[in-house]
Amino acid sequence: MKILYIFPHPDDESFGPAQVMSKQRRDGHEVYLLTLTKGGATKQRHKFGYSIEEMGEIRFKEMLNVEKVLNLSGMNVLDLPDSGLKWMDPREIEKAVADEIKRIMPDVIVTYAVHGISGFHDHLIIHGIVKRVFVEMKEKNSYLKRLAFFTITEEAAAKQTHFKISGSKPEEIGCKVKVEKTDVENSIKALDCYVTFMDTINATKIKEQIPDECVFELFLEKHEHVLNDLFEGIK
Repeated sequence: MKILYIFPHPDDESFGPAQVMSKQRRDGHEVYLLTLTKGGATKQRHKFGYSIEEMGEIRFKEMLNVEKVLNLSGMNVLDLPDSGLKWMDPREIEKAVADEIKRIMPDVIVTYAVHGISGFHDHLIIHGIVKRVFVEMKEKNSYLKRLAFFTITEEAAAKQTHFKISGSKPEEIGCKVKVEKTDVENSIKALDCYVTFMDTINATKIKEQIPDECVFELFLEKHEHVLNDLFEGIK
């Protein structure tokens, strides 16, 4: 099956569900990643004396290494304004997302939960954009089967002290995906690709906290049990 992950920035996938992406590739699924920006506006650029454009190009090259580490079926990195999605006409972002969905024709789409985990406005915006596009396109395209929201548990959120982050309540979680040790290792390798962001990666101690189980909310779905795979029940 095909799955398309949609996030606003470079490293969202590696701070997020990279280990699940690794597992899905090992299981033989097609895994695609769409990133809306090159992440050039990060404050990390000031340490290196880079402009937003220069930082964006460097982070894009780092993402090319992530693509190899995770063995992605495909990756598309757009150049919408990092930290500026809130100033854009949302229809422009919707079109960019819809164009990629039409190109890939995925069975499942994944983006951030409504709280965006970090609460950063680009994360919140992408949730609404993808949900809006999914609802509209699903009415006309039978290949779209499921929209899932990457999240973490409230318990996991409480353990992170470097950033204030949010998680989902137990009753909101509809899918838990267990991964193998090799997938966690690939997730760490993916984080290591972001050389320019290493200070933040080390400060958060994220590499020591990567779980062997990722959780997701499922949009407009109710099941008698928590699913153990993002493709479970899809024909």
